[in-house]
Amino acid sequence: MDDIYSRLLEGDRRAVARLITMVENGDPAAKEPIRRLHEHTGNAHIVGITGAPGSGKSTLVSSLTKVLRGRDLSVGIIAIDPTSPFTGGAILGDRIRMQDLATDPGVFIRSMGTRGALGGLSVATNDAVNILDAFGKDLVIVETVGAGQIEVEIVKLAHTSVVVTMPGGGDEIQAIKAGIMEIGDVFVVNKADREDSGRTYTEILMMLEMSERRDGRMPPLVRTVATTGEGVDDLAQVILDHHKYLKHEGLLEKKAKERIVAELLEIINMRVGKTVLRALQDDPEMVDLMGKLVETREIDPHSGASMVIRHLLKKGEG
Repeated sequence: MDDIYSRLLEGDRRAVARLITMVENGDPAAKEPIRRLHEHTGNAHIVGITGAPGSGKSTLVSSLTKVLRGRDLSVGIIAIDPTSPFTGGAILGDRIRMQDLATDPGVFIRSMGTRGALGGLSVATNDAVNILDAFGKDLVIVETVGAGQIEVEIVKLAHTSVVVTMPGGGDEIQAIKAGIMEIGDVFVVNKADREDSGRTYTEILMMLEMSERRDGRMPPLVRTVATTGEGVDDLAQVILDHHKYLKHEGLLEKKAKERIVAELLEIINMRVGKTVLRALQDDPEMVDLMGKLVETREIDPHSGASMVIRHLLKKGEG
């Protein structure tokens, strides 16, 4: 583990890939290098790219990365893919679409499976972001799976949340339902070369003007055609400008604190869940008893869960 830690800080891409794999697989040996890398984090600009499936997020991320590399900025990309029901791994669709970036030493791309995680984000995403941050990437882009309304989870992770929509996709209505209008920092109408893109742009603009935001800031709305690169340079500038705005207003530190709290709660929740499952495995009689009581309708599942928790707490005190 000392070797992985040292090699990563020296710029070894294989060490980065190995450590992310360990984190994704829940390898306990990853805890020590992750702990030591923490002091080297906090420098990367974390950008979340979210939006409905089919809106062209992967192509846009690829095109955006090329523009950022043209500005001599290094980029890490974490593409959250659906999990294969057979292998448990990421399906890797996003990485296939970004093949032309694979040979650029200033870009590191990793596909990760959701593994059932809500919010379109893998439970290991935070650690992967921290690894790429410590690796020295200027920007770390997290592209979500595009699972719909639960995509708002991206705001807990990113400094800048980019919401991608497209003409004729019904994204406007979906965005209102999901509350994305309140949490997006930048909005994009991709595939703007389509015939009805003007209407979509106007409708989203009206929604942004009507939405009540806590910061009182009107988020920019950008038109892009990811396949040709049209408007992507403007998008890159808007994203970088938002980072400057956060710094100027003293909001970057606030966002960093919110992210750490969210990360702590996620880790605590995961560890408590594992602890409870292990305790139940050591006490199968209790689970069987609760199952029978619920099955016979003597108690409901919520009451049964409360009884199990009380039993485990008492057992812990003993």
